[in-house]
Amino acid sequence: MPSTSTYTNGTNGHTDGHVVPTKQAPQSSLPPTSSVPQKFLSNPKELGITLVGFSGGQAKPGTDAGPTVLTDAGLLTQLSDDLGYTLRGDDTVRDFNNLSSERFKSNDPPVRGMKNPRSVSAVTEQISELVYTQAREGRLALTLGGDHSIAIGTVSGVARAIRERYPDREHNKIAVIWVDAHADINTPETSDSGNIHGMPVSFLTGLATSNEPGIFDWLRDEHRISIHKLVYIGLRDVDMGEKRILRENGIKAFSMHDIDRHGIGKVMDSALEYIGSETPIHLSFDVDALDPMWAPSTGTPVRGGLTLREGDFICEAVAETGQCVGVDLVEVNPQLVEGGVGDTVRAGVSLVRCALGDTLL
Repeated sequence: MPSTSTYTNGTNGHTDGHVVPTKQAPQSSLPPTSSVPQKFLSNPKELGITLVGFSGGQAKPGTDAGPTVLTDAGLLTQLSDDLGYTLRGDDTVRDFNNLSSERFKSNDPPVRGMKNPRSVSAVTEQISELVYTQAREGRLALTLGGDHSIAIGTVSGVARAIRERYPDREHNKIAVIWVDAHADINTPETSDSGNIHGMPVSFLTGLATSNEPGIFDWLRDEHRISIHKLVYIGLRDVDMGEKRILRENGIKAFSMHDIDRHGIGKVMDSALEYIGSETPIHLSFDVDALDPMWAPSTGTPVRGGLTLREGDFICEAVAETGQCVGVDLVEVNPQLVEGGVGDTVRAGVSLVRCALGDTLL
């Protein structure tokens, strides 16, 4: 029988991992919906939820409401009741927009071209701690955003937790599969827009650094990922500076051209072979990786993207490895393309379910 859970109300509706489940199934290496043993989760029947309402990494309001429309659509209930997970962490969305505006007000001028640098840095540092708190308990860390700048926090939190949980392991660095229309690997100097949602990978890999007090100076080696364990899937709108970075650093990237030529099955086989079978995986999925016909309500849609089935297949393939330790779903913006919000939310729900082991049969 699937386990169900209730939340104990903490401050502002957040439980920070102290949820009291109504039923607790015996722990094993299997998540509730899968027969695949989990290699890196000591509590595979639990999900550590972080709900991030934040849009400060880019210019269009509305991504802060992404987690709300996903949870209003019943996603958390489905994860508990349909898929059988015990949910830990957030049951309401954290309003990071409000927290950052109260702290910085208008005193957050650009630095090296970056917009809202102090705000985004402070928010992602908090997110990193929240996600780390979940991941260190050996549960999969699921984060719903929010714009893609929040991945500076989500990925760094998981990376730190894995390093601590496997201090003597030869391969204790996580791999990241970044599913996106965009590479998000601009440095502040290569970015045309200054929007930090186009820079998270550069800060996570150390290709971009900052010594400015309060501007990503909290990132340490324990938070960072290797460019040799980074894989892109679905790229189709890459800036010239980003192309240079990808080529010069030999970063593994599968564009839509590769998917058209080889098919999503072979692309995923190649991606997972490159990562290897003994490496924890963090899946960071920007909903704009999907073609706008499937997910129109997002800030930077680009035609010619993944079908929903291709997106679901990516998530299914990662789940089938038994190596997944973290999942992000970001850039759902219900204030854009009003008639397409339902399609976008349904796509987002499907992607998350597949990443957590839901299957067609």
